[in-house]
Amino acid sequence: MSPATMLLLLAGAIALAGCTTTKIDERRVTSASVSSGDAVVVLGRRHSSDYETEPDFIRCVGHGVERAGAKVLPELEFMNSFYPWFEPRTAPMSIKRLEALMQKPLFAQNLRQTNLRYIVWVDGQTQTVDKAGSISCAVGPGGAGCIGFGTWDDSSTYEASVWDLQKMDTVAQISAEASGTSYMPALIVPVPLIARVQAAACDGLAAQLQKLFSSQ
Repeated sequence: MSPATMLLLLAGAIALAGCTTTKIDERRVTSASVSSGDAVVVLGRRHSSDYETEPDFIRCVGHGVERAGAKVLPELEFMNSFYPWFEPRTAPMSIKRLEALMQKPLFAQNLRQTNLRYIVWVDGQTQTVDKAGSISCAVGPGGAGCIGFGTWDDSSTYEASVWDLQKMDTVAQISAEASGTSYMPALIVPVPLIARVQAAACDGLAAQLQKLFSSQ
């Protein structure tokens, strides 16, 4: 690949870098709002030892919910306080399971102490779905360098289920999908141009949750 071709590819990649497509879908069952003292916790699904909704994504969504004026309990702090009830094998995957846990005096007492009103369960992941191109690097008498051009497509798919612990019902289900292409042109030094699909999905999901919790 000639240097001129590489420069053209680099210019094109810079122009396209950061472009993502985001789709948000919401099914709201009833309205929701947070009053003074109400707490919300955002939890990631963990179905097994090799599947986990990314903790950094959960923190990102939590920060977004805080901007709606809600008190958000940190995920790890909440799980430690309620060990072992929210571990992967024991976590309530449905309202019915949660109602059963509420019959345990210690669990119910801990829940009252947190003033928890809503649980937001988030399920999903960001994955690389396709790769193309190649980059080769070599060391010679004049020094080291790389040349080539690589791309990869990332896809973020997440769904949030909002549980109202006062009504013991699902308030809303919100899904966020984001996709984009990242580029890695290399002319001596590789230059990664990353599509921020996970951040786009977080922004979309958090924005819908903000609207939900600020509705009256």
